[in-house]
Amino acid sequence: MPLFNKKSTKISNPSPPMTKDPHHPAFHDNNNYKNHPIPTAPTIQHHHHHHDSMSTNGGGAGLGESTVTKPQLVFNCQLAHGSPTGFITGFASVKELYQKIAECYDFPMDEILFCTLNSHKVDMSNLLGGQIGLNDFIFAHKKGRPKEVEIVKSEDALGLTITDNGAGYAFIKRIKSGSVIDRIQHIQIGDHIEKLDGINVVGKRHYEVARMLKDIPTGSTFTIRLVEPMKSGFQGIAPRKGTAGSKPGKQGYGSGKETLRFKANGNAAIEDEHDDATQSGIDAINSLLDSFMGINDSELATQIWDLGSNKINSMDFAEAIDASDLEAFGFTDDFIIELWGAITDARQGRYKR
Repeated sequence: MPLFNKKSTKISNPSPPMTKDPHHPAFHDNNNYKNHPIPTAPTIQHHHHHHDSMSTNGGGAGLGESTVTKPQLVFNCQLAHGSPTGFITGFASVKELYQKIAECYDFPMDEILFCTLNSHKVDMSNLLGGQIGLNDFIFAHKKGRPKEVEIVKSEDALGLTITDNGAGYAFIKRIKSGSVIDRIQHIQIGDHIEKLDGINVVGKRHYEVARMLKDIPTGSTFTIRLVEPMKSGFQGIAPRKGTAGSKPGKQGYGSGKETLRFKANGNAAIEDEHDDATQSGIDAINSLLDSFMGINDSELATQIWDLGSNKINSMDFAEAIDASDLEAFGFTDDFIIELWGAITDARQGRYKR
């Protein structure tokens, strides 16, 4: 296995500022939880349509005295296990989003494991990655019960696909059917990997955790400490195998064609939705990351696509990889050829979506 990296909340036209009056129409309690005031995230005073709200360099460089460069967009949010609806604004990265959610609901930011879009379930097909659609509804999943599981690595591959939340927590995104992990029912999709044989892996990227698991000798026994997402009494978990079931978005969330996209340089920008060829290429690259490295990272896949989408041959693509921050991954020549094949196939329309 080579080295590797990782890396829509409904706007209500526009959303009103949060209020501390539980009887005010801006304070919703959709889960029948006790009404109580929650700290407000700052909301914009002058609302604009989303195409006017933000420049392409919203958020990286500091704030001037009279110019706000962060995206001034308001997103609806709830805690996945149940909460009133909060209004979140003023963020330009995943970490800043987590901080705003934590401030809104008055708990430490490190309690957030990950966020899903338009579904309160632990549904990895709706996982928030490097982008949020302008009409998406955010559901934040908090830490729940910790658990330790002793595992015998009876096969070379454990059958895990690992991703991370962009803020230091690696967690399980997919479990291969029939694998070593699949036979251990205590381990579930969405579980955060906190320790391996007593070694704290908080703060490590998904590819680092995947490499540690791969380096465990076959036939040996190891202990994994996991933290599962908090669940309410009625919260369902999406099917563990496959993505069968109803399509997300039946509530009317996530129907926008524009996306707030978090950039690797710390900026955020509103961009149009990817066309079919681009999205097919990104999906194919992500599939290769999964197959070769055991990670799932849409942001990394998008970065690779952007590096190769305007190149005319694999040599130029390899040079672009080497000249970028992806050089640290040490992609093998064979893997770069596989990535280039995925890019050219997508550009020529060979993938059917």
